[in-house]
Amino acid sequence: MILASVAAVGLYRLAHRYDQTVTREELLDPDARRSRTDLDGPLNFLLIGTDRWRSSSATADRRSDTILIVHVPAGGREAFLMSVPRDLRVIIPPAPGFSGGVDKINAAYQHGGGGASGTQLLSATLAQLTGIRFDGAVKVDFSGFRDVIDHLGGVRICVDTEFRSIHTDRVFTPGCQEMDGGTALDFARQRYDLPNGDYDRQTHQQQLLRAILQRTSETSIRTNPVRLDQVIRAVGNSLTVDTNGVLLADLLLALRDLPADALRGIRLPSYPQTIDEVSYVVLEEGGAGIFTAIQNQRVPQWARANPRWVTQL
Repeated sequence: MILASVAAVGLYRLAHRYDQTVTREELLDPDARRSRTDLDGPLNFLLIGTDRWRSSSATADRRSDTILIVHVPAGGREAFLMSVPRDLRVIIPPAPGFSGGVDKINAAYQHGGGGASGTQLLSATLAQLTGIRFDGAVKVDFSGFRDVIDHLGGVRICVDTEFRSIHTDRVFTPGCQEMDGGTALDFARQRYDLPNGDYDRQTHQQQLLRAILQRTSETSIRTNPVRLDQVIRAVGNSLTVDTNGVLLADLLLALRDLPADALRGIRLPSYPQTIDEVSYVVLEEGGAGIFTAIQNQRVPQWARANPRWVTQL
């Protein structure tokens, strides 16, 4: 018990130090922000993965390749990862320099100017669409995950379908395999040459997040302050966070016992459709009830009743 207490104190101090050094910005629009976050209650987070790693040009970090709504029911013992299709047809609210209107959802980040303002417009678009209010947001430069994965010694990911990377020409063959950081990110980036296109890419991104959490559990990194410090330094400036006024140290400790096998993937109820010669993804009416389930704290029940939209990670 004494050793456990000492380890907890060391972890808290480390998390508090990280809280003071990580980049903090207001990523959530006021209309998308929950008025008060209760760490003992259900939590909703917005995770944005940018494509800054693609280019060093002035236009880098202006597209949101990954949009995830993360719902953690009260108790923090499971989490649902809901991927939002990048081509989802939505109404984007007005913003400085943008009059608003119908577009693909990943354009909201660009119309907002990228960075914090782009994330704010994206969060406002999602709040308007779903009625969900968020307890925090994280903007991730996924290139930083490459270093984290390598530091963890790689991750184990199971490939369902053979496909060839359009970026590296690497061929991914079916079966479970160890991947280093570069290979794992290449796997999660692909949306071409896959049976379900971008839907498969969303599943692969969810798989990657689960694999990272799984490996941290296997290496006991979450309870080892020294190793955790090494990973934190590895991810470094790849993260920008908005914790809605909650200390990041408290948030990390609240989620520290989340097991990897308790992550559930959700495919947003939607379907592809061409409108005015533009390829979109169109939301099923009411999102097939998923947004209401999040608001009413009934996501586990919704998942059991809607297995077609639950992805196996």
